[in-house]
Amino acid sequence: MSEQMKPTNPAGGMPNQPMQQKKPFLKRYGAFFILLAAGVIAGFALPEIGQKALNNTIGNFKEMLSVLPPIFILLGLLDVWVDRATMMKYTGKGSGFKGVLIAFLLGSAAAGPLYAAFPFAGIMLKKGSSLTNVFIFIGAWSTTKIPLLAFEAASMGLKFMLARLALSLIGIPLIAILTERSLGKSQQTEIYALNGAEEP
Repeated sequence: MSEQMKPTNPAGGMPNQPMQQKKPFLKRYGAFFILLAAGVIAGFALPEIGQKALNNTIGNFKEMLSVLPPIFILLGLLDVWVDRATMMKYTGKGSGFKGVLIAFLLGSAAAGPLYAAFPFAGIMLKKGSSLTNVFIFIGAWSTTKIPLLAFEAASMGLKFMLARLALSLIGIPLIAILTERSLGKSQQTEIYALNGAEEP
């Protein structure tokens, strides 16, 4: 059969190519709408608590507006400047200790709240990083950031900071490996699909 006569799937790909489907809107954001409804009900039933919840929401929203724009600029630069082959080479499957070290350094050198790490994690997946290294990156962002370590040493003491850092350096890769292995094939495929990434 000639190349022009080969059947294609509805997405325009070849028959053997799996289609990546995202969850329906309500299923994907259902938790948000449930919490929103609960907040509205609480606001009417318990006005004081509702007012505090509203003030906290507004404060968090303002914080997000101050953090997310530069994050998205950096994401755009990362997406353009770093090609998939390079990311796969240094942080993909088979990168070994080198990939673990790079994931740690990227997470530790970052600044900003934890929720800002997830867009970066999505770009890493899209560029071919392994799930283990992405989990390590998120873990390092949350526990071994350099400003956090400096603050911890000043407030809790150097010995405490070094002890916690040592436990983090051991625990984060262990948790990342166990987390990836605990995920089924379909769950891993779904994670890649949600980020518009191809499985390496």
